Amino acid sequence: MTTALGAITVARNYTWARDGGGAFRADAVLGLDGFLTRQAARLVVLAGVEHPFARAQQVLRAFCGWDVGAELIRRTTHAHARRAGAGRARRGDAVRFAAAPGAVELLIDAGKANTLDGWRDVKVGVLGKRELGSPATPDRWDERELPALGARAVCAAVEGCEAFGARLRAESDRLGVTGASDVTVLGDGAEWIWNVASEHWPGASGVLDVYHAVEHVGGAVAAVFGEGTDATARHTAAGRAALVGGGKSGAERWLCGLIAAVPTGRSTDPLLALGAYLAKHPTRLGYADRLASGRSIGSGAVEGAIKQLLNLRLKRTGARWRAEHVGPLVELRALAHTPEWHELWNAA
Repeated sequence: MTTALGAITVARNYTWARDGGGAFRADAVLGLDGFLTRQAARLVVLAGVEHPFARAQQVLRAFCGWDVGAELIRRTTHAHARRAGAGRARRGDAVRFAAAPGAVELLIDAGKANTLDGWRDVKVGVLGKRELGSPATPDRWDERELPALGARAVCAAVEGCEAFGARLRAESDRLGVTGASDVTVLGDGAEWIWNVASEHWPGASGVLDVYHAVEHVGGAVAAVFGEGTDATARHTAAGRAALVGGGKSGAERWLCGLIAAVPTGRSTDPLLALGAYLAKHPTRLGYADRLASGRSIGSGAVEGAIKQLLNLRLKRTGARWRAEHVGPLVELRALAHTPEWHELWNAA
């Protein structure tokens, strides 16, 4: 038996039942479940969520002197990822979430994981609360520092949009924020994000990630005036200022003027496509008002979550995953950085 203090030998009575079955009855009291005790499993799983399983084997040998195989680490990590997901309803974070200051933010995006069926989308949603930052003007939008998300919960899965929307809604309900008076959904231009938002949070404010929006501005201008030219730099700066400072109407005025100024013989199609793209998000471009009130205008928190929780762990050379293991492992990595990690290993 491996414990948090190392390997030990355990002797206990085996009890037979009248129906022919039997068990080590003291195991439940002692916290014994197979080869690992609960607290030993805690260290094994922590190594497994932070490192490739073969590397986790080396880490445990170096730090603890344990001889725990990579396959046992893999099976133990996935088993406790499933346990953590199954016990979500019993977590104590709903109380902490309700007490945390700030407004509710729901950030949605998707990454990629290499599964046994090929590369698949991994949908990720981050529910959090953020306190207001200092007011900022549109010309300083990319220089300010907002407070980090306070209370935070992460959902992740390889599944369809409808199923993931229901998953996120259930988590929002569990945390008691679905009916909150001040909810903001932030995401990029992917249509599925806004379909999920409109179905499950119809009263929420929507914000198109500003970095995504200004990237579209730069790409359209460069397609017309050439990469790296002075004209592209000048028009891109003007377009970004018009978009961030004036929202939909500001971007439209800038586009009309720029289209009229395009030299004869050059296509205006990229600029028309940009106008059509922004027209899909008429109510999600109110950056100036949100800046003035110290609120977020970007979905960087979920992009950071994908990088830290998904990419750094699952996108390893040669790694391939069962699709059903991906979401629970991402969620377990997120849980490892919250107070609920301690609760997971000390609950009855």
